Amino acid sequence: MNPDLSLTKPYPFTRLRALLSDSKLPDGIEHISLSIGEPKHAAPEAVIRALFDSSKLFEKYPATTGALELRTAISDWIFRRYGVKTDPLTQILPTNGSREALFSFTQAYIDRTKSPFVILPCPFYQIYEGASLMAGATPYYCPQTAENNFAMDLDSVPEEVLRNTQLVFVCSPSNPTGKVLNLEDWKKLFSYSDKYGFVIGSDECYSEIYFDEEKPPLGALEAAKLLGRDNFERLIVFSSLSKRSNIPGMRTGFVAGDAALIKPYLLYRTYHGCAMSGPIQQASIAAWNDEEHVRESRRLYKEKFAAAVPLMSKTLGISMPDASFYLWAKTPIDDQEYAKRLYEEKAITVLPGSFLSRDCGGLNPGRGYIRIALVATVPEVKEAARRISEFNPK
Repeated sequence: MNPDLSLTKPYPFTRLRALLSDSKLPDGIEHISLSIGEPKHAAPEAVIRALFDSSKLFEKYPATTGALELRTAISDWIFRRYGVKTDPLTQILPTNGSREALFSFTQAYIDRTKSPFVILPCPFYQIYEGASLMAGATPYYCPQTAENNFAMDLDSVPEEVLRNTQLVFVCSPSNPTGKVLNLEDWKKLFSYSDKYGFVIGSDECYSEIYFDEEKPPLGALEAAKLLGRDNFERLIVFSSLSKRSNIPGMRTGFVAGDAALIKPYLLYRTYHGCAMSGPIQQASIAAWNDEEHVRESRRLYKEKFAAAVPLMSKTLGISMPDASFYLWAKTPIDDQEYAKRLYEEKAITVLPGSFLSRDCGGLNPGRGYIRIALVATVPEVKEAARRISEFNPK
């Protein structure tokens, strides 16, 4: 087997199952899971209909490039959302969700012969780490803490690391903190990319979960355009319909950005065998072309946050995120102990923050936090918030 497999760490939910393996739920209380970022809102009817209406396409091999109709739908959505023009032929590729693309792009791009580094935010989505290790790179964890406003501070990265960095992952809105990068943040990132030559991989799968319809989060392509980087040099954006359209099981998304990176990545994908099936492509077109269901999802998330934050803040250190459907909550006791006792006493599952982090700079930025995913139904979230407001372990 590939020896790099031995370098990977157990996945957060594997660790969560182990943590709770000897725990029992309390009698007479319905369990509510707020641990996994899996949307529970209904999938759009038009998307499901398009999937089944095109089922004959299962009889045909799909092209790795995806249908031009899909790439055009994605390009049109990017323009409507960000005011940015992209070439559907050279700057966009459909992918089987963002997770697959984050991993496969890293394998395609990293040159393991040059002792490469990949800079990761910490806490982070663990695919960044696993993809880096499997590509032969060394992850460098950049801590995001309350003290630095959960920002990824490249000024703190040693010069030797920066000189050998090939890829920097950013996540905006962030998993798990919900922080959104502003234009000054992007300007600084681009300046570092220009100086050291690394690619920026911007994970934007939470871009459509926000709270003010008039102020959607800034995206990387939009920031690049505003800063005069119309060719998106050394920039790749990863996006997904899983969160936006409540269809995580369809595994559909895209990458967009620098055509000079998209071209060799397409070659890699041709060999990788990860073309999106025809019916999924048609369902994706229906999803990208409709905003009504996305606005309704945002309305439901706003209702859940409005109900949950005031109650949960009675016993947890909580503030509203910039965007996303997560709460990054400071716990009064050790995060793993808190999660275990909350499960045993209040029948609620949350994810310990230390499972999303690594020790870096003498600390684990996730320790003492939990991630709460407000993905359950509105009544379930309200009930969970009530229970958490009553749970104050000593």
